[in-house]
Amino acid sequence: MSRWTALRPVLPILLGASLLLSLAMGLRQSLGLFMPPLTRDIGISVSDFTIAISVQNLAWGFFQPFAGALAVRVGYRPLLLGGAVLYLLGLVLLAMAQGFLGVLLGAGILIGAAMACTGSALAMAVAARSVPPVLRSSVLGMVSAAGSLGALIAAPLGQAISQQSGWRMGVAAFAVLALAMLPAAWWAGRVDRLPAPVQPAGGMQQGAGSALRMALAHRPFVVMSLAYFVCGMQLVFLTTHLPAYLDLCGMQPMLSAQALGLIGGFNVLGSLFFGWAGGRWPKQMLLGLIYLLRSVVVVWYFRTLPTVESTLVFASIMGFLWLGVAPLVSGWIADTFGLRWQAMLAGVAFCSHQLGSFLGAFGGGLVYDLLGNYTLAWQVAATLGLAAGITQIVFAFAARPPPRPPGPQAAPG
Repeated sequence: MSRWTALRPVLPILLGASLLLSLAMGLRQSLGLFMPPLTRDIGISVSDFTIAISVQNLAWGFFQPFAGALAVRVGYRPLLLGGAVLYLLGLVLLAMAQGFLGVLLGAGILIGAAMACTGSALAMAVAARSVPPVLRSSVLGMVSAAGSLGALIAAPLGQAISQQSGWRMGVAAFAVLALAMLPAAWWAGRVDRLPAPVQPAGGMQQGAGSALRMALAHRPFVVMSLAYFVCGMQLVFLTTHLPAYLDLCGMQPMLSAQALGLIGGFNVLGSLFFGWAGGRWPKQMLLGLIYLLRSVVVVWYFRTLPTVESTLVFASIMGFLWLGVAPLVSGWIADTFGLRWQAMLAGVAFCSHQLGSFLGAFGGGLVYDLLGNYTLAWQVAATLGLAAGITQIVFAFAARPPPRPPGPQAAPG
């Protein structure tokens, strides 16, 4: 119990990071609820909406490594606050959109750039810097779990307001919720007051380029980053297209909100479990198991027509396997490369994740527009997930520590 008392001084930081991540992820994951009424109202196609979500994911992935590197230079608080402001502006612009351009700028570019400053990479870096190594994996799991709670509030609220008052009022309600990101970013930014992290034993203070070259030369990091591509593809395909899929199958609209809410609820349990498990078993092995199990569940659900019961069971299982990857990836990078450039290296890996997210959002919409169904999309998602899971597990057995940068030369004599 005494180990946990060390969290008391940094509790405001952890609460701020948790609330910021919860709102950023929960609001973003629930945007798919507005796709059917939005596209009908302003006269754009499903693929147009998914292009905006795809751009969002690309912007998030592109800016993430730069945001991680910039945090070392200017501090976390300016980035977190700036991201919260961009998020709020993106939602306001989306609520006022009259065509494709407004959706692209609001839901795409602005929210994508905001996520690079408020999403999992920076939130996990803040949490990792705040706690001792012995508690790191469990605390990362707790912050990731808190990041799942936003969907529990946002999805049912957005769906209920959208059904009663229209999708614009639903997005406006999201903007009101996003106001809470500002004080959360301020609290989380107190991490800048903590002592600067040191490099792993035996190494000098590295620059960003040196740390990046070391990571890219480390094969397990490259494999983990490539598997992260599949992770992003699977998750964003579901958050973007599950409401449209259920609408296509004639299910009630509230079922989509219930499913996304269940994903968020079971995400809490999964994040806590995998944060705890990551402190006891190899993190890359656990990542591989997550990808394998997700793919099996996707095949089970999509191979037959959905029912209310099968949808809720599917959402529960997928939720348990959802954000559990975040504490595992962030914890492994911190354990392997140290804390100084953790946010940047996590951003590099996350860039691969977001390329997969682009494929999941845009590719799913393209398949639907061309074929009128999602069969090919879920088959690709499941196949690539199985391949990623097996590869991740194989390389977990062959993992080696990365080479350390040379230490300073000893003085002669």
